[in-house]
Amino acid sequence: MTVQPAQDILISEVAPRDGLQNCAGIMATDAKKRWIRALYDAGIREIEVGSFVPPKLFPQLADTSEIVAFAKTLPGLRVLALVPNLRGAQNAIAAGVTAMGFPLSVSETHSQNNLRQTHDQAIENVRAIAALIAEQPADARPEFEGALSTAFGCSIEGAIDEDLVCRLAERLVEAGVDELGLSDTVGYATPKSVRSLIRRVRGVAGADKVKSVHLHNTYGLGLTNAFAAYEEGITTLDSSQGGIGGCPASPGASGNIVTEDLVYMFESMGVRTGVDIDKLLSARKLLAAGLPDEPLYGMTSGAGLPTGWAA
Repeated sequence: MTVQPAQDILISEVAPRDGLQNCAGIMATDAKKRWIRALYDAGIREIEVGSFVPPKLFPQLADTSEIVAFAKTLPGLRVLALVPNLRGAQNAIAAGVTAMGFPLSVSETHSQNNLRQTHDQAIENVRAIAALIAEQPADARPEFEGALSTAFGCSIEGAIDEDLVCRLAERLVEAGVDELGLSDTVGYATPKSVRSLIRRVRGVAGADKVKSVHLHNTYGLGLTNAFAAYEEGITTLDSSQGGIGGCPASPGASGNIVTEDLVYMFESMGVRTGVDIDKLLSARKLLAAGLPDEPLYGMTSGAGLPTGWAA
């Protein structure tokens, strides 16, 4: 993904998928559309809008096909969805997504809990999805990301060996993914481990393959880790409005880094995100209205912008 000239980094908003899947309430489809439109109007140009998973497991995401169709009407928006298997990829392609991500958990225990797949089974799914994409007309092929979940640690297995992350990264590339994302599913990462793993995985998979990181704020290190990733040359950072989200298959996993705080940090440093923070804070109000019983997080929304602040 090429970052647009008006940006130094790309903020990938994941709350409509990663956030909503972990919420007890279900946001109405029309409310979800208004919220996504507001995020787009604020300058967000990449949104993970849903997941093609069984509705009985995640009723919060049962309207993903309709949401994809709506999001595709917003010019220049990269519309992402998560797919857990070949059937999910078939549905994603039929819906017209711009890109899809497959979550391969480095922790095999987590993979079994999350996808009911071993590493070998997951890689075979990736091969099948890559083959399906290759069968599509050249102008209709979605980009395909392999997301290395629990790459920095697992709340079930504990520490994760970087060598294992690297081996799985190589296998994903060989199986046909276009790019790799490193995911701190349970928030165990530190700036040191973020720097180390980015360098290690780029060393085996190629610098052009490692483009994004997905970070959680379980121990309050989310923004620090995001800055470490930025200094390592990462130009796409996932975040979630209001910090909603987590991982239902990971005990103790808390929310993602807060989009509002991430934008504020970078814009305050002179790093361009392309996002209007005032409009972003207005979009947060639509999230709150759509999920009135869901707690939202973040510092910028509560403190307000500093006197005289300008991006």
